[in-house]
Amino acid sequence: MSDRTVLTLGNFDGPHVGHLAILNKARSLAEPHGARVVAITFDPPPIQVLRPGQEPPMLVPIDQRIARLKRGGADQVQVLRPTPELLAQSAEQFMTGLVEEHHPVAIVEGPDFRFGKGREGDMQKLAELGKQHDFEAVLVPRVEAPLSDLQLAPVSSSLVRWLVGRGRVADAAACLGQPFSLTAEVVKGEQRGRQLGIPTANLDPQQIAPFIVPADGVYAGVAEVPGVSDGNEIQAYAAAISIGVKPTFGRKELTVEAHLLDTPTPLEAFDLYGKKLTLHVARWVRDQYPFPGVEALREQLLRDIEQTRQWHAAGTMMPIAAESSSYPFKVKA
Repeated sequence: MSDRTVLTLGNFDGPHVGHLAILNKARSLAEPHGARVVAITFDPPPIQVLRPGQEPPMLVPIDQRIARLKRGGADQVQVLRPTPELLAQSAEQFMTGLVEEHHPVAIVEGPDFRFGKGREGDMQKLAELGKQHDFEAVLVPRVEAPLSDLQLAPVSSSLVRWLVGRGRVADAAACLGQPFSLTAEVVKGEQRGRQLGIPTANLDPQQIAPFIVPADGVYAGVAEVPGVSDGNEIQAYAAAISIGVKPTFGRKELTVEAHLLDTPTPLEAFDLYGKKLTLHVARWVRDQYPFPGVEALREQLLRDIEQTRQWHAAGTMMPIAAESSSYPFKVKA
């Protein structure tokens, strides 16, 4: 393999199907040259440095972003720290530094690409720099995704946040190419689920605070469980997921918890406390609302679990994941 590369730069929050289209194009350009595909991203996002407190919540943590970019076709992911000095560079200074480091044959971007101080650089500027430094500036058209309201929507990280924040997780999955997920350590909750005979695993609310969380509601999805049985590193189970403030009990703190279906041993025997749990939030089931009593709540939770089980058995809970090579786990029946 030569020392030449094909570059793509961006925040890549998601990443979503538009980012994957860029990576696919980069891969097709790299192969004839024996070049490597290098995705360059930022952590934290530049807006956090430029306008502290105004940055939107992220979709995924940096480790998942890197992993998804590599699954999408990047040979290498370079993470830049957006220091004030870096953000003060002109478009030409910034890009020249990257070109000297990576020797690209091409730089592939989407229509919203901007770079340099004050976002002064655009695709036209990139093409001008390409003529100076002997690389091709390649524009990938915006990708549209079909949503449940029969709209074709141009995909962006902002759109995915908007959909997730409104509980439209199936539409978010159409934009991401896989279900939206939340990852955090399991912490001890109030044990109300266990008292109802429906034990749950609770995600640490502080760890998920920087990220977008779906609207309050009950969802069907999949839980990735680390090393709990059969000697495997990760197993996946269908899960009924509750997100919200537990209105029946008058709570105000956000809780994200999941009841795992058909585990080989009771959930409470897994000893998940302190371990990372990933919840793929695939389908909306219902709103959160208060119940007249604990027994009414329990009966509804059992119906939620049965709905989740039926969707899983029918193979309709994660239609995006089922078709995506980026979802590597077989869900336990």
